[in-house]
Amino acid sequence: MKRRTVLLGGVGAVGALVIGWSALPPRQRLLPTQDRPAVADQSALNGWVRIGSDDSVTILMCKTEMGQGAHTGLAMLLAEELDADWSKVRVEAAPIDAIYNNLATTVDGLPFHPDDDGVLKNVAGWLTAKTMREVGVMVTGGSSSIKDLWQPMREAGASARAMLVGAAAAQWGVAPAECSVTSGTVAHPSGRSARYGELAVAAVGQPLPRRPALKDPARYTLIGQPLRRIEAPAKVDGSARFGIDVRPAGLRYASIVMCPTLGGRVARFDAGAAAAMPGVRKVLAIPPLHGAAGGVVVIADAPFQALRAVQAVQVDWDAGPGQAIDSDAILRELAASLDREPGHAFFEHGDADAALRSATRTLRAEYRAPYLAHAALEPLNCTVQFKAGRATVWASTQVPGVARDAVAAVLAIPAGQVDLHVQFVGGGFGRRLDVEVIAQAAAVAREADGAPVQLTWTREQDTTHDCYRPACVARCEAGLDAAGALVAWRSVSAGQAVVPQVLARNFGLPAGMAGLLPDKTTAEGAYDQPYEWAAARIAHHTVELPVPVGFWRSVGHSHQAFFKESFIDEVALAAGRDPVAFRAALLQRHPRHRHVLERAAALAGWGTPLAPAPDGSPKARGIALHASFGAVVAQVAEVSLGADKTIRVHRVVCVIDCG
Repeated sequence: MKRRTVLLGGVGAVGALVIGWSALPPRQRLLPTQDRPAVADQSALNGWVRIGSDDSVTILMCKTEMGQGAHTGLAMLLAEELDADWSKVRVEAAPIDAIYNNLATTVDGLPFHPDDDGVLKNVAGWLTAKTMREVGVMVTGGSSSIKDLWQPMREAGASARAMLVGAAAAQWGVAPAECSVTSGTVAHPSGRSARYGELAVAAVGQPLPRRPALKDPARYTLIGQPLRRIEAPAKVDGSARFGIDVRPAGLRYASIVMCPTLGGRVARFDAGAAAAMPGVRKVLAIPPLHGAAGGVVVIADAPFQALRAVQAVQVDWDAGPGQAIDSDAILRELAASLDREPGHAFFEHGDADAALRSATRTLRAEYRAPYLAHAALEPLNCTVQFKAGRATVWASTQVPGVARDAVAAVLAIPAGQVDLHVQFVGGGFGRRLDVEVIAQAAAVAREADGAPVQLTWTREQDTTHDCYRPACVARCEAGLDAAGALVAWRSVSAGQAVVPQVLARNFGLPAGMAGLLPDKTTAEGAYDQPYEWAAARIAHHTVELPVPVGFWRSVGHSHQAFFKESFIDEVALAAGRDPVAFRAALLQRHPRHRHVLERAAALAGWGTPLAPAPDGSPKARGIALHASFGAVVAQVAEVSLGADKTIRVHRVVCVIDCG
């Protein structure tokens, strides 16, 4: 009885703690969880900003700049609330810390419809945000950078401003409310003033405001203004450093050839010819790492020496579980799976099956999308130096924490002994959410006798060993009544799921987790749209295939938008309705989306005659509307079909409401 009483009491206490934890908001994201070394002549007012004695404002940036302008947009948020002098603002890569974990991208990844505002969705989002604050990852992805940091960046700026004002007020013996701030200077009606650089040291001693007052948007001076991108001058004058530009002292270069079959490894190799070539330092085999096949690497003094030598290595491969894969056969298999499986329904409204049976007319279409490689301008690369038990890593990555942990695992050292320097990214598109090249570079550096080594994949290796955008097949059905009104919509797609593979490659979780929680990326762009179906069922069937897949710019939207909008047009044609009017009728409770649609049509001159193309072929217009990642976009294309059956696009009108 005592044991049972203690056990039940313990369970009850844990339950109370869990309930109490669940009710609390996510922990603060202002103060770092670990102490940081001091920086000369700079004072850290929180985990996001340092003020220099020269009035400089250094903003710590936990998002990777991939050309999307995130560094500038995020710096504007903090600088706005700080009332900083924009000319004094600069950015610096943030260290790895839990306060920088991305909450928004995981919350947005939950498989709920955007119109769903129910208790389940709100509770799930709340608990997910709290969990990601503690055990999540720093990640740049999911079009989430501004959304994720809109609040933390502003709070960091407002807190620092309040501390600077508090320091000035204390020195002058006045109330903080009597002081004003303009462009990096605190002033008092008495005529006294002080620059941020003069107040920074004293400001560190001020208490951190619990709920800093944020500006009214009417007082914004930076947000909403067309400011010059922070990194633009460096990219123009060539001083910007991408991963492939890193040149530490004593750098050596490495090239790799990987097993042509998925999951394969090196059985044996002959390095004789390669080792005898100029500049070659070492030839070695590395095992499969983080989803990449095993391969042979050459370390040399110059890039072209490594590249030429690795081509001279004679390799016998162990194909492992690899097999010949035919893309057309895979598409046929995906299509056949739709005959066997109804798929997981991400959205259901009414009885679509019954509505289809009772429809006066039904339509059916099948659409297919192939695998796609990322093919970013900057090929995959990473530079690592392993010396005296510590690793220094220079990488273009979207997941710094995951990259650091991968290096630590390969080198069998604590993560705290890995110093990671995130570089500009010459094209990410989701490809740099994987870290296999970083793990490989660590394995190579382990054999480099303390010298830094830069491993770069060739374009051929990059293309044939990518983590591809999944191939997908969708089957769509619609029903019309006697008046041509849409009464039923049913679509189901088949393809691989990205999230389980990424979790397996990067975190070692079982790949079979696919069935535990539906992967939203498989059906996004199909089920989460604003159209007000009379009756609908929108589903996806996940098919396990040996091809590695990964996040690819806009993920499911990249093909589901094409499927959906193409079929909408086919249904409108069958109903004898104008495509714009047909869509607008399905958007009566979504004025934002309908406005974008109608604005695009108006700007394109929808319904007015079009002059023939230069070759005399008649022109036509087509329209599409899609919502993804908080933005709503409509496009109208003017096209012609020539006598030689060549499709020519003459003009595209685009309207975007980015939120």
